[in-house]
Amino acid sequence: MARVAKKKAKAKRVAKAKPAAKVSTGTSPVVAKAQKAVDSAAKALDAQLDRVGKARARVQKTGSAAAKQSLASANAKLREQRLKVAEAKVGLAKASAMDSVRQAEESVKKSVSELADKLSAKADKELAKALKSFESRWKKARAKADAKKVKAAEKKATAKVKAAAKKAAAKAKAVEKKAAAKAKAEAKKAAKAASKKKAVKKSAAKKTAAKTTAKKAPKKAAKKAPGRPKKSSAKKAAAKKAATKATKSAPKKSARRGRPPKAAAKKAGARRGRPPKKA
Repeated sequence: MARVAKKKAKAKRVAKAKPAAKVSTGTSPVVAKAQKAVDSAAKALDAQLDRVGKARARVQKTGSAAAKQSLASANAKLREQRLKVAEAKVGLAKASAMDSVRQAEESVKKSVSELADKLSAKADKELAKALKSFESRWKKARAKADAKKVKAAEKKATAKVKAAAKKAAAKAKAVEKKAAAKAKAEAKKAAKAASKKKAVKKSAAKKTAAKTTAKKAPKKAAKKAPGRPKKSSAKKAAAKKAATKATKSAPKKSARRGRPPKAAAKKAGARRGRPPKKA
């Protein structure tokens, strides 16, 4: 009997040493399910321990074979229930480990995401600063290059304008020279025409005067000697008229340049040298 009492005390000590584990807040459904299985197995173990205690009490009280058989069966179920509790605890440990891995992974992902966001914000700020600096340097370099281009264009345009002005001045000078030559030619032509007109008027006046003289001469002759005029006077008038006409129609001789011809050379018998001695 003392042996059974010792077993009972051991059973009670085991029942006190198996408290139900508390479910931590924020766990995953897998861990919650494993914890629920552990709690259920622990509760079943507690119930089985109570049944084993009652069977032992019956064995102590009666000592019958049926009571002993019932105690042996209760002990066997108790062992099975303990195995179930151990399996449930192993499952809970595995689920907790996986959940801790998951939580660590989530924490790492969160920290990486936060770091990425932080780096992205920092990159945006630095990019804006770099762009501003680059824009400033680029504008300065571009302004310098554009200034050089503008200066070269101005120089080219100035040279072009100077060349155009020089060309226009030369053209204007040529036009003025041409106009002056044309005006001079026109003036010369007008002077020539005027002199020609004057000569024509003079010749016409001479002709008129000659005609008037010719008309007056027969009248005087008629007054002096009426009848047929003399042949000699008619011949003289005709010769005078022909000479006047020949003089007008003959071209003018051009003036000779140089030394005038010697008068002595015109004489046929002129002799050059010492005069002959008198006989």
